[in-house]
Amino acid sequence: MTTTPPNSGINDIVANNYGKIKAIREKGIDPFPHRFKTTHRIGEAAKLAPETAVTVAGRMVLMRVMGKATFAHLKDGTGKIQIYVKRDSVGEEAYELFKKQMNVGDFLGVEGKLFLTKTGELTVDAAKLTVLSKSVRPLPEKFHGLTDSESRYRDRYLDLISNDEVREIFVKRSRIVAALREVLNGEGLLEVETPVLCGQAGGASARPFITFHNAYKNELYMRIALELPLKKLLIGGFQGAYEIGRVFRNEGVDTRHNPEFTMVEAYKAYSDYHGMAELVEKLFERFIQVIGKDTVDYNGQKISLKPPFRRLSLPDEWKRVTGEDIHNILDGKRFNRPKLVELAKRIHIECGPDTTSAKIFDRILDDKILCELQQPTFVFDHPTAITPLAKCKPGDECLVERFEFFAGTEEIANAYTELNDPEDQKGRLLEQLRQQQEENNGEADILDKDFIVAMEYGMPPMGGIGIGIDRITMLLTGNPSIREVILFPLLRPDQQ
Repeated sequence: MTTTPPNSGINDIVANNYGKIKAIREKGIDPFPHRFKTTHRIGEAAKLAPETAVTVAGRMVLMRVMGKATFAHLKDGTGKIQIYVKRDSVGEEAYELFKKQMNVGDFLGVEGKLFLTKTGELTVDAAKLTVLSKSVRPLPEKFHGLTDSESRYRDRYLDLISNDEVREIFVKRSRIVAALREVLNGEGLLEVETPVLCGQAGGASARPFITFHNAYKNELYMRIALELPLKKLLIGGFQGAYEIGRVFRNEGVDTRHNPEFTMVEAYKAYSDYHGMAELVEKLFERFIQVIGKDTVDYNGQKISLKPPFRRLSLPDEWKRVTGEDIHNILDGKRFNRPKLVELAKRIHIECGPDTTSAKIFDRILDDKILCELQQPTFVFDHPTAITPLAKCKPGDECLVERFEFFAGTEEIANAYTELNDPEDQKGRLLEQLRQQQEENNGEADILDKDFIVAMEYGMPPMGGIGIGIDRITMLLTGNPSIREVILFPLLRPDQQ
């Protein structure tokens, strides 16, 4: 008794198509030529008048053979157009090769004149065909209807072929980044590049990825933020600088987090966190132009993108939802852990003896305040205990000049009036070190002595901001999953 291998159908198709490639070559035709010169992209050709001569190229996505003539559709990144291939026009040999050896999925070049069919569809009357790339594997049928989203992410190229909406998300993402650059350049900020591999992973509260450098025989860290090198550039005399770059954090994977993601961080001398809030609103004014609308549907909510945005005081909101002053859980630049734990238990927030103070605070913040922030909102003035790189509010060492910007309950941006006092900065980072040691807080910021030395040469007052490119794209395209806006998100290893 014999059994049919599970992939025998695909294997037969692949073998058959390799046979077609061989047959094409035997006729002296290269099925994978080096180049092809077009006169128009398909989207441009589709706007021209009948009788216009065009040369276009694209992937064949539909083929209807009708004896001595065939209708087909070609598609590229700009659009789709019908072609009409007639034996009397292209010649018998070329037509037979097209009809017998070409399939949906192949790339073709077509020369001919445009005409309107009886149904009014603009079509290329093919005078010459050129094989540009013979596909071997068939395109999946109804790929966009698959319920297994992980397959879409793993084989993103098939997702892009089959789903115009997916491709449009990434076109918009590219335009969003271009608009971001336009605004930041207009602010007089210089775009720069800083190291991805670092001797220390500072600038944020996160666990880093660790690698090893063979030449110097030492461990290196993948950066978790862009902050510290950019600040050094302002110490060096730049009036402002920004970087759009990849950042790596050794954290879980869910609809809001990917261990490798894209951020922009920007710093402007002589500004502060109010200046950064104005910058956010300028960016959104430009983003509205990019997407062509000032509202989006996000996670079941209609979100207005039109500035000005609501501004909230975290201390005021804290008192509203907990019934007590935020200073009660703060002891200067530290948390008052016993009072923080007492509050958490009173308002039914989960915490245990091993839960760090920072984590307890975040849970209260998330469950009682941030979950309500559907419309774009700035939340100003956060505890010093969890913000070691921002300046304290004048006369109040418990709070710093920091805002987080939310929309659809997601954090979109984080901004400070940057701390430029080296003595204060050293003390703050030593407090982070204490949290690491006493509370086993592996996400606390590190003490970067080189950065302190740089600050001691004099650092101008400045405002700084970090914006998640993935998060902003999620919002502007109405996609609540980060995997929908990252071309190749990190997935579990394929077990097949």
